[in-house]
Amino acid sequence: MVFLSFVRRFLARYRWEAAALLLSVLAVAGSLWVSAHVYERLPHLEDEIAYWWQAEVAAHGQLTVPSPPGDPESFLVPFVVDWHGRRFGKYPLGWPVVLGLAMRLGCAAGANALLAGLAVWLTFRLGEALWRPEVGVLAAALTLTSPFFWLNSGSLLSHPLGLALSAAFALLWVRLARGDAPPFPAFLPWLAGATLGALALTRPWTAVGVALPFAFHGLWLLGRGTPRQRKAVLVVGAVAATVAAWHFVWQWELTGDPWRNPYTLWWPYDKIGFGPGHGRYGHTLHMAWVNTRFSLQVGMGDLFGWGRWSWLFLPFGLWAVRRDALAWPVLAVFPALVVVYLAYWVGAWLFGPRYYYEGLYSLTLLTAVGVFCLAGWPFKRGKASSSGARRGRWAFLRGAMVAGLLALLVIANARWYLPPRLQMMHGLYGISRERLAPFLTPEAQALTPAVVFVHTVQWMPYGALLTLEDPWLTTPFIFAWSRGPRADARVRAAFPHRRVIRYDPQDPYRFVLIVPSG
Repeated sequence: MVFLSFVRRFLARYRWEAAALLLSVLAVAGSLWVSAHVYERLPHLEDEIAYWWQAEVAAHGQLTVPSPPGDPESFLVPFVVDWHGRRFGKYPLGWPVVLGLAMRLGCAAGANALLAGLAVWLTFRLGEALWRPEVGVLAAALTLTSPFFWLNSGSLLSHPLGLALSAAFALLWVRLARGDAPPFPAFLPWLAGATLGALALTRPWTAVGVALPFAFHGLWLLGRGTPRQRKAVLVVGAVAATVAAWHFVWQWELTGDPWRNPYTLWWPYDKIGFGPGHGRYGHTLHMAWVNTRFSLQVGMGDLFGWGRWSWLFLPFGLWAVRRDALAWPVLAVFPALVVVYLAYWVGAWLFGPRYYYEGLYSLTLLTAVGVFCLAGWPFKRGKASSSGARRGRWAFLRGAMVAGLLALLVIANARWYLPPRLQMMHGLYGISRERLAPFLTPEAQALTPAVVFVHTVQWMPYGALLTLEDPWLTTPFIFAWSRGPRADARVRAAFPHRRVIRYDPQDPYRFVLIVPSG
């Protein structure tokens, strides 16, 4: 009885926190399910394969490994560069380090799942801090209904880490900028700056987009805020810049030039900006508009799975918060990312408009406020909810109609949009556990150590096997993309103590052992 009484008192006081915690746990569990059953805990996209490779290197405390002997191009890893005898990935270190730590702990696929749960919790906290906990819970629940969220949270991409860092920074900023709150602790501006800096070490251009609305708000605080707030803004900027500067130290360590972006070592045109040399054919404002329009059209469906109705509640949310100065930097993160990514020549649609993913909480929060506004429910702190009888029959009916519409939309997504959207990602690029199975049989293991020449025109059947080898090429099987007799001969000469196998992915259980001549 004492325990039950304690539980009742706890839930009465912390019911919204308990609901948000439950949603966060569901986010972790659901992300693990997507990782296991949709993506099979494997990298599929070229970016994921590169992140996996970099994470293995980072897990051993290294930035680079020696380039493969013989013919490095035969040991292709997408977006992994050979430069002056060293091999390294082009992506910033933030996510590879986190993923590498998860690898060391034996739960690589769980890293993004935990980050997804953290992002859901932070979304709740943002809604609670800006308005009231009910708004935060609805925003967190809407996040769980989002196909965009599930497509990325179960992947091996860097975006879930970016979302968690972006939401954490936004929450810390709200805490230090809120004038009616108790004085914030002295460490909070330092933590906020370090969080934004960590985002810059993970996704630098995304960090620019996330920081942009807060920079404008920071300028306003420098002119109109309290002395404590002005000092906090300066600390945030200084700490963020100091942490972000390590990105250039990393570039200098890899390339010998702090200003040389490793992206350009893979594709010289892979740069931010407009004009010749930016993008494969030169980036223009027209191309930027075409890419952005397409990304937003895809994102409209993937946001909540409601098709063109996914943005239904956003106008109402915008109207409701039009005078809420503290909320605007948080809600402006998504549009700021859309604006800054106009300058990048590549669009994104396969995982949704993933370059905007770090601003997902802007849309879920604004949608939640829009629902409250349209339903006539109070969303600002200090305005107590009224009973249906006191508000009148029409007010009660209005709220019930909006809640019913929202429920119907969520059910429609769960029934008709989300399942086929996830199914679309299963076996992406033909990469699956089934591709690995032939090499795990006792018959195949008896042929090791071996170098396997994969004969295929496209990279995907070859790339599907790369999780079976390590970056140092010391695993029982190592895989070379067959590039012709001369290149293959150089590879064979570099590994004289390994058997040589010719492998055709179209005939997966047939291993042709090549006997050296003479």
